[in-house]
Amino acid sequence: MGTARLTIDTGALKANWRALDAMSGAACETGAVVKADGYGLGADLVAEAMAGAGARSFFVAMAEEGAQVRAVVGPGAAIYVFSGHMAGDAETLAGADLIPLLNSAEQIARHVEALPDRPFGIQLDTGMNRLGLEPGDWAGLREAVMGRGPRLVMSHLACADEPGHPMNAGQREAFEAMTAGLDCPRSLAATGGTLLGTDFHYDVTRPGVGLYGGLPFAEARPVLRLDVPVIQTRTVGPGEPVGYGNAWTATEETRIATVSAGYADGLIRAMGPRAVLYADGMPCPVRGRVSMDLITVDVTQLAEVPDRLELLGPHQGVDDLAAAAGTIGYEILTSLGARYERAVA
Repeated sequence: MGTARLTIDTGALKANWRALDAMSGAACETGAVVKADGYGLGADLVAEAMAGAGARSFFVAMAEEGAQVRAVVGPGAAIYVFSGHMAGDAETLAGADLIPLLNSAEQIARHVEALPDRPFGIQLDTGMNRLGLEPGDWAGLREAVMGRGPRLVMSHLACADEPGHPMNAGQREAFEAMTAGLDCPRSLAATGGTLLGTDFHYDVTRPGVGLYGGLPFAEARPVLRLDVPVIQTRTVGPGEPVGYGNAWTATEETRIATVSAGYADGLIRAMGPRAVLYADGMPCPVRGRVSMDLITVDVTQLAEVPDRLELLGPHQGVDDLAAAAGTIGYEILTSLGARYERAVA
């Protein structure tokens, strides 16, 4: 078979949720962020696993994602939509029983007009300047909004993956000021905020990347294994180049394996000079450029070249691969291609 195999460990997904849930404490509910098609792993698969672990609140980016999750988790669970109530969303929000997190005066007006009896939440901007009501706008709307009973009031930390960053304390102070005296659940922490401690937890935490084995949750169990098939091997002599642009030239006799995966599969081209694959724990460095469908790998040190090499797994996680590409684990996760043969462990 010429396609790489992506294996998703649902047991690890559940274990990561339970570990973050334990950090959140008994007085705080732990939700699950399953946006972007479950961070690239499949929203159906991830939502089912999270529900099985105990999650009863889910967070998605847009209403269409929420409808997909509703079909999996069934009635009763809360599904929150970060983008709020966009034009044209009313039918989907009502039909799938979704809770938009309203971000502006315009969205509040749209929701009240279109779905006056449907639940909603509020998103506040505490300094990230991305989504949510700013303090001045919120001050003028707060009394009217609270009279309608929002299900959740939330904000989002910009620098939670840096525990010592002063932005964290500043945003928490702003959130306290904007939500003082509210009689509804509050939420500030995603994965990084959960790790910052109970001062950031409030009533609901919203772990995302940590569920999938990514930083800053360094203790997360690995969720993914990606094994790529070897198509061909060849011996390259000193002075011979490998791949496009003669980007790498052998200085000694080298055994090169060409494997079936590339940037069309979400394996970022920039990782080439620093990336490695593994064979039974032995690192095999990439040589030359990552191309659309192929990667060339130095397997000289192997006594025998296996049928497949490991790109993600126990020896290398998404953040290791991201570091080689000069990016973050989120991008690796959400870029994983559709061509992979997918399996569940």
